[in-house]
Amino acid sequence: MLTNILNKFMIILNLFKKINHFRVFYFGLFLLSNICCEAEEVITSIAFGSCLKETRPQPIWQSVMDSKPDVFVLLGDNIYGDTRDMDKLREKWNRFGAIEGFQKLRSNSRLLAIWDDHDYGENDAGAEYPAKVASQKIFLDFLNEPENSTRRKSPGIYDCLTLGPAGKRVQFILLDTRFFRTALKRATTRLRGKGPYGPNYSDKAEILGKEQWSWLEEKLDEPAEIRIIASSIQVLSTTHGWETWGNFPKERQRLLNLLGTVKGRVVIISGDRHSAEISKLTDEFPYPLLDITSSAMNQRQRPNVEGNGYRIGEKYFNENFGFLQIGWEQNEISITASIRDLEGKTRIAHKVNYNMSGKQ
Repeated sequence: MLTNILNKFMIILNLFKKINHFRVFYFGLFLLSNICCEAEEVITSIAFGSCLKETRPQPIWQSVMDSKPDVFVLLGDNIYGDTRDMDKLREKWNRFGAIEGFQKLRSNSRLLAIWDDHDYGENDAGAEYPAKVASQKIFLDFLNEPENSTRRKSPGIYDCLTLGPAGKRVQFILLDTRFFRTALKRATTRLRGKGPYGPNYSDKAEILGKEQWSWLEEKLDEPAEIRIIASSIQVLSTTHGWETWGNFPKERQRLLNLLGTVKGRVVIISGDRHSAEISKLTDEFPYPLLDITSSAMNQRQRPNVEGNGYRIGEKYFNENFGFLQIGWEQNEISITASIRDLEGKTRIAHKVNYNMSGKQ
């Protein structure tokens, strides 16, 4: 079921061949059984966040660990690389990896990750970034991605992982919104309080690219009760003029159309904005679709007024991380989405109950 399981099993088999010792083989089977059991554990808590300056203190990790997440998802801008010098980029990743709080989190929770523009290598960059192939290798090295993984053999860092037993499966779809993305289009007129970008309605304008779209459609056809879509940029909020799926309206609509047809229930998690909020789509979707935006983990933004017709409650502008609490019942799944502050206190929360009767 999991790429990591197969990779670890192959390592065990190779070790057996080299040493030719039955005890090694049986020990390998024991390890594999433990790995499989780990993959079948029920997921009830997921934490996530984005935007971490590697040069600044990161005290928030203690509150993240105190929440005891089964899985933690890095949503991009995990460092501020902003360079075409790959030695400098690697050094910044190493600096982040050496932070004590992050190391403790990494040793206690399953870590998943995507990138955004700054850790990709350049502010607001997309497919035009010339060092993207080298940057991909450095990113995957940081994650200790196996050398023979499919993530290393294909362009982009998108990935998929399903955890939990049948009936309680959580699928993580990790999107790459950088490697294939068309360059952003500047707004004809920049409005007061808005960012510099506007919508690109061209049929050639894309975020995911042809191969990633095909992969996504295939993965969403796999069985799962909950699907977590990790996007470095917001999907629902579209009108602020900064980076959002709204800058590519046809891509956004294609995504929403696809997500609305899949079995199970979809939740989107996003970052990038240096502020946090929960958005909800209801009228144009078969059930309430949440987009929980958590940003930034060790930076603050001056409070501002920004329109978002999908927002529930208020925005939060200080250090934060996102948290999903999943409740598994016989015919119902509940998800409580929250934004938590530096001390781990809940600042924004919203609960959704999904009736799963007759659903996969």
